[in-house]
Amino acid sequence: MSAGVLERLDTAVPEKERSPDADWLIAGGLTIVVLVLLAVNIDGFPAASDDEGTYLAQAWAVQEGRGLAHYTYWYDHPPLGWIQLAALAWLPGLLLPGLTAVVAGRIAMLPVQAAMLLLIYLVGRRAGMPRWGAALALLTCGLSPLFLTMGRQIYLDSFAVTWMLGALALALSTRRHLWHFAASGAAAAVAVLSKETILLVVPAVLLALWQNTARSTVRPWAVGSWFTGLVLVGGFYPLYALLRGELFPGEGHVSLIGAWQFQLMSRSGSGSVLESSSGTYALLHSWLYYDPVILVAGLVATVPALAVRRLRPVGLAAALLTVMALRPGGYLPAMYVVQVLPFFALAIAGVVVAAATRRTVAAATRRTVAAATRRAVAVAVCAALALAYVAPHWYVGADRALTDTANAPYAEAAGYLSTRIPDRADATVVVDDVLWLDCVDAGYEPDRVLWFYKLDLDSAVAARLPHGWTDVDYIVSSPALRQDPSGLPTVAALLDHSTTIATFGPPEGRIEIRRVDKETTP
Repeated sequence: MSAGVLERLDTAVPEKERSPDADWLIAGGLTIVVLVLLAVNIDGFPAASDDEGTYLAQAWAVQEGRGLAHYTYWYDHPPLGWIQLAALAWLPGLLLPGLTAVVAGRIAMLPVQAAMLLLIYLVGRRAGMPRWGAALALLTCGLSPLFLTMGRQIYLDSFAVTWMLGALALALSTRRHLWHFAASGAAAAVAVLSKETILLVVPAVLLALWQNTARSTVRPWAVGSWFTGLVLVGGFYPLYALLRGELFPGEGHVSLIGAWQFQLMSRSGSGSVLESSSGTYALLHSWLYYDPVILVAGLVATVPALAVRRLRPVGLAAALLTVMALRPGGYLPAMYVVQVLPFFALAIAGVVVAAATRRTVAAATRRTVAAATRRAVAVAVCAALALAYVAPHWYVGADRALTDTANAPYAEAAGYLSTRIPDRADATVVVDDVLWLDCVDAGYEPDRVLWFYKLDLDSAVAARLPHGWTDVDYIVSSPALRQDPSGLPTVAALLDHSTTIATFGPPEGRIEIRRVDKETTP
C-alpha cells in the first residue's frame, strides 16, 4: 500500500457524512448494545479482585470525608480515579439496595464505559474515518470478550483512557479554537491523575495537536494553550503533597517522590514476555485466551497506522503502550490492557478504511462497473472470512462472561457476615479488600474491619491490636489471603488459631468464615 494511496484517507469527510444527528444515533445505538452486554451477568463474572475492593474502599473514604483513603494514603496512585468513583458509586446502592459493594461499583462504572465507547467513535470520525469505520472501531473494542471481561471491572485505567481519548478528540477538533487545545491539555492531566501509566499516550496527543495546527501562526498558541491546561490541572497533585510536607522523602512520613522511586526503581518486575515462567508471559496468555483477535490484529495494524497521517497519533499511542508492555524486566499489571484496547480498535478500523479507500480509488480511476463490482465482491469476501474467524473466538470468550457465576461465594459470604454474626457492631474482623466495604455497610465499625496484609505491613493498623492476633474475633479466609500467609505472621497465627464456622464456594476458590479461638491463647 503506497504512501500516496494511504494519504487518501486524509481527504475531507463528504458533506453527507457530516450530520451530527446521524453520528449520535449510530454511536449511541451501538453503545447501548455494548452496555447491555456489559450489564448482563455483571454480578457473576469476572471474579472480584482485590484492586476493585481497594478502589471502592478508598472511594468510600472520600465520600465519608475521611481523606483520600481509609488507611494512610501513600501516593501509590494519584487519587482522582477513585474520587470520580466516589461521585458515581452512591447511585447504584440507592436505586438497587442489597447489592454487594463490588457489584454496585461495577454498575457505577457503566457510564464511564459508555463515555469511552462514544469517544472511540468521535476520535475515529475526527481521524477521517467514515461512519462505518468509526462504528467498526467502537464495535471492535466493545464486542471484544477481553473488553466485556475487563471493562466491567472497577479499574482506574477506565477513567484514565476515557479522559485521554477526550484529550485526543479535542486535539483533533476541526474548529481549532484555543480553548479546545487548553481543554485537551486539562483532560490529559485528569487522565494522568486518574492512572499515571496513561502518561505514555501524551506524545500521541501532542502529535495530533501538531498535525491539526499546520499554520505556523496558530501552532505556537495551540501548544501554549495545551500546556497551560496540563499544568494548571496537573499541578494540583504535587502542590497537595508539598503543602502536606509529603513531596520529598523523609523520616516518619510518606512522600510523592518516594512513591515514584518505588514504582520506577524498587518494585519487582513481572519478568519478560519471552520467559514461560514469568508473570508477564502468563498474563499475556490470559489476555490471549479471551481475545487473540483484537490483540494480534491491533498489533499488526499499528505499523500501517503509523504510515497514515491522520491515523499516526492513534498508531503512536498503540505503539508506545505496546513497547511498554513488552519491555523486559518491567512490571505489567493485569488491568493494563484496558488502556490498550481502544487504540488497537481504532488502528484496526483505520487500516480497514485505508484498504477500502484504496480499492475505491482504483475503481474510480478505471471508471468501469466491472471494477466496482469486483471491489465490492472482494470487500464482501474479506469481511465474511474475517467474521467467520472472529465470531467463534469471540463467542468462546464472551460466553463465559455472560454465564459464569464466579462471584457467588463472595455474595454468600457477604450475606453471612451481614446477618449471621450477632456481635458485629463490636467485632474485629480481618478480611480481604473485596469484602471490606460489605462489612462496613453491614454495620461493622470501619476501624475494626482490617485488610489482612495491613496487620503486618502497616504499623498504624498493628497499633489497633495491642495484644496481637488475640484482639481479632473473626477472619475471612479467601484465595487472596491464603496466597502467602508465611510472609504475614499475624495472618498465619489467625489461621492456626481459628475454627471454620461457614464455607462457601468450590475448593479452589472457597471462602471460609473463621472464628478466632481465644481459649487457645498461650
